[in-house]
Amino acid sequence: MLYEKGIHELAVVHPDAKIGEGVSIGPYTFVGPHVEIGPNCVIHHHATIEGHTRIGKDNQIFQYCSIGAPPQDLTYNNEPTRVEIGEANIFREFVSVHRGTTKENQVTTIGNNSLFMAYVHLGHDVVIGDKVVIANSCNLAGHVKLGDRAVLGGGCNISQFVSIGRGAYLGGAAAIDRDIPLFCTAYGNRAKLKGINIIGLRRHGYSKTVVSEVVDFYRTMESSALSPRAFIDHEDLMSEYKGNEIIEEMADGIRNTEVGVAPFLMS
Repeated sequence: MLYEKGIHELAVVHPDAKIGEGVSIGPYTFVGPHVEIGPNCVIHHHATIEGHTRIGKDNQIFQYCSIGAPPQDLTYNNEPTRVEIGEANIFREFVSVHRGTTKENQVTTIGNNSLFMAYVHLGHDVVIGDKVVIANSCNLAGHVKLGDRAVLGGGCNISQFVSIGRGAYLGGAAAIDRDIPLFCTAYGNRAKLKGINIIGLRRHGYSKTVVSEVVDFYRTMESSALSPRAFIDHEDLMSEYKGNEIIEEMADGIRNTEVGVAPFLMS
């Protein structure tokens, strides 16, 4: 249900909150004193927005969402950490977004134009890119990084400090405790790499030549006796892929991983 622009008489909005033009706030919603809501946002009934939270324009926050609550971290000591949300995102029912901790950059960051379906949890210090789709009941632990246009099937669970590359696709109910390189697909518990997200690459506008090179690179690395890290550090093996920006970015991610890369699902 959408409401007329303005604040419903049964909403609780602190007088110090900054509310942009054209914002709709439904009944029984709570907005705290350190909250900023950009123009033309729609906040449905029974939502809670608290903490040092800044929300850009054109977002929709559905009923029973909790945005800006303290992190689930035993070391948190009520520091004024933050949530920063971009523009034109949709947060469906019961989505929770926790603010950052002092362990990283003190901020939980969400980009633009993403869809967070019902019961999604975004833990403290996560960084979410643009045009992401996260299906129902996914849980992202603290410090997870999720690249642009990544897609998570329903019921995925991602461990802390894991990075999911842009354009990656995770199958439903996957349990991820290792990094997923960009434009890779992964499935299972624990998640294993299944192949390249060719559809995602095409939607990004990459040429057939680039896509073919990425697929060839993945298959060659998968069939190699070397680990992914050893493979990308082997100059002879990598020489034929020079100039392919996707492969170079994928190699950088493998080289700089903190938790390791998910293993291949060998057929």
